[in-house]
Amino acid sequence: MALPFVQALGDGLHVIDTGFHRPLFDASFLMIEGGRAAFIDTGTNFAVPRLLQALDDLGLAPDAVDYVIPTHVHLDHAGGVGLLMQSLPQASVLVHPRGARHMIDPSALYEGALAVYGAEEMQRAYGKLIGVDAARVRATSDGLVVGLAGRPLRFIDTPGHARHHHCIWDERTRGWFTGDTFGLSYRDFDTTNGAWLLPTSTPVQFDPPALRHSVQRLLQAEPQCMYLTHYGRVDDVRRLAGLLLDQLDEMVALGLRLRDAPDRHQALKAGMRELFAARLRQHGVEDVAAGLELLALDVELNAQGLAVWLDRPER
Repeated sequence: MALPFVQALGDGLHVIDTGFHRPLFDASFLMIEGGRAAFIDTGTNFAVPRLLQALDDLGLAPDAVDYVIPTHVHLDHAGGVGLLMQSLPQASVLVHPRGARHMIDPSALYEGALAVYGAEEMQRAYGKLIGVDAARVRATSDGLVVGLAGRPLRFIDTPGHARHHHCIWDERTRGWFTGDTFGLSYRDFDTTNGAWLLPTSTPVQFDPPALRHSVQRLLQAEPQCMYLTHYGRVDDVRRLAGLLLDQLDEMVALGLRLRDAPDRHQALKAGMRELFAARLRQHGVEDVAAGLELLALDVELNAQGLAVWLDRPER
């Protein structure tokens, strides 16, 4: 019986809705090849039962999983890694070298998120973070190729959203697992014009030039599709890349214009809403006000990330 939160994408790929915040907001990808499996991003602790249920429903035992691969260590992508690993006796964690220590000891990761979200939201949304035995954690490197039952997965370093971010190339489908590097594309905004997406500048390591370079590296592979944690597979990659980079420039211009504004945070949020409203209308979204309500969290986090970048001395 098919699970309502699992969608088959073909070529041994499944997208699992982790249930974080709202439906079709946060994904974990399950890749199956020759009876072996890998999870790419896990969602939070509260997603782990869904991930294990998906495995069982697809006829795989927990010891069939070889890899758990967070694209980066933000908690909506990697918060459930430690808990999930407790149920996967054969799996290794493949993580960006800057994120490896946080998978082994997540205390600093927790404190950083606590400063952004507060104690009540941390407990409600993420729960207690669990570390992974260091012997089961493997740091990736730019250009590393790892095989899943002979299916090659290639890693590249993709800073910009975060310095601890890598993306994973699947040659079989000519697609990248992009985490947050290729932005956010919610299915709520699909129209006859196709998918829409927006950049994400979540605090604290947003770096617009680095992000632009990372996106350009992704495009060099001439991908046919992108697998976004928020949310699912998107095609029409070149159009979406142009949309992403244009909006990145608009966000940077907004930040520079408001750098010294009084009540800067509120001004950045208002400017971000205007930017996204114009883009939603252009894309053919009928209820722009409802769309902006769905984007409220992203507007808040983008304003915070933009402010951190504006105040960074080396910028």
